[in-house]
Amino acid sequence: MAKAAKAKTPAKRTVSSKTDLEAHVTAPGRDKLVKDVRKKIDELGITYIYFQFVSVTGRIVGKGIPADHWEAVSKKGFQLVYGSTANLFTDRHGDYIGYGPEASELVGIADPETFTQLPWDKRVARVFCTLFRNREEKVNPGAALTSDCRGNLRRIAADFKEKHGMEMRCGTEPEMMWLKKGEDGLPDGGFSKPNCYHIDQFESLRPAFMKVIEYAQAMGMDMIQGDHEDAPGQLELNWMYDDILRNADRLTTYRQICAQVAREFNIIACFMSKPFMGVSASGCHHNVSLWTGGKDVVVNTPHTKSKPGLDGVYTYRSGGKNHFMPDPKIDKFKPAPIGLHSIGGVIKHLGALTALGSSTVNSYRRLWDTGFWAPIFADWGYQNRTCALRVSAPGRFEYRSVDSMVNPYLMGAALFKAFDDGLANKLDPGDPEERNIYAAIDAGKKVKKLPMSLGEALIELENDAVIKSSMPDEMYTVFEHYKRDEWESFMATVTDWDLNTYWDCLP
Repeated sequence: MAKAAKAKTPAKRTVSSKTDLEAHVTAPGRDKLVKDVRKKIDELGITYIYFQFVSVTGRIVGKGIPADHWEAVSKKGFQLVYGSTANLFTDRHGDYIGYGPEASELVGIADPETFTQLPWDKRVARVFCTLFRNREEKVNPGAALTSDCRGNLRRIAADFKEKHGMEMRCGTEPEMMWLKKGEDGLPDGGFSKPNCYHIDQFESLRPAFMKVIEYAQAMGMDMIQGDHEDAPGQLELNWMYDDILRNADRLTTYRQICAQVAREFNIIACFMSKPFMGVSASGCHHNVSLWTGGKDVVVNTPHTKSKPGLDGVYTYRSGGKNHFMPDPKIDKFKPAPIGLHSIGGVIKHLGALTALGSSTVNSYRRLWDTGFWAPIFADWGYQNRTCALRVSAPGRFEYRSVDSMVNPYLMGAALFKAFDDGLANKLDPGDPEERNIYAAIDAGKKVKKLPMSLGEALIELENDAVIKSSMPDEMYTVFEHYKRDEWESFMATVTDWDLNTYWDCLP
């Protein structure tokens, strides 16, 4: 009989050991949650369920299945081609990204605690899923599918907690733009004027954002504030920070909600980072901190009592010890050593992190259109928006080199790896920069610049083993193929700028 240590290796699994899939399905407490979902289905009159997961680019994909089959599908799962994790997309040569047509089909298993009704069609519910290799695979059958970005984040968070005893909490700032729709269905300018914080411009979008808030609260989001930003039709609506995985699920849900509201009002919900030059782009700053302790609490929203979802949908992590808080005995402003080492890890790996935080060709328009507070230098400070990181308040720092197109599951996993490197090696980020970074550079400071194109960022990622490890095995293969093709496709395209610049430049 194989030794216990060897039994943990999927390739040498003993007959009696469980696969990752089996362990997930039989996890303690899951059977009760499955039954709780059935009660909720019957109570709410749900007839159809979206079993959804998230692709490499952050797109929601999956299958719709009648609610009558809930119990069977929650146990056995559904099947879909592996390539769905790459949007079933072909590269510019016509080859499928990540997986070909000969590949097996993944098994998607519902996470019942994420079950909730869709407020815009109360016959329908959604549930997030974790993905596994097919049970009939010759190699590692039933193992976790490494191209599942959501599953990866959960596993990396668990590994980090086991090693360091801490959890990450995150609050995101999802800027996006509401655009008018032309007769051809394409964008026709922003819905409102580019006036930052003006209530008049905020008011012009009130029907849309009030509907977003209504739907978001119904789906478990504790909405806390919002404003009009300084680009046409640009809004930012925020919800309470939480565990990194739950926050990523909520950002994904928020995008789904905005898309639905746009359909209802015949406008466009645009998460493209930079649709207009000369005004601010849409960022998605990540405010992060490391904690021990605390407890999960169900928050009160206007929908808590009616509960169109399971308690897990309305659950937030509260209390505990924040290890980023300053130690007043040392410095009443500077983060504690754990925070400083975590910042040091991020600063060290900013080049590779940029490939994830600024993940599209268009993302770099944000970095080149200087003067609009987009960070392009690998430095940190306190209330200093010219740096890639700033301590935005005691106990947290704001990672600013990330935009509205980010896949939050990939970003979260990569931040864990950067923190781990910083903590394990006690990396020193240096002194905080309190000057405008451009003034500091004029005064002679040497500061590393971030990659200024997707192509450069992908090279940084390729050469950074630490950040690559946040996308194990097939995840990196899929991501790199997808984004390398995006960059090469752009470079192989003649644009209007090319024509306007060169069509009559000679003789």
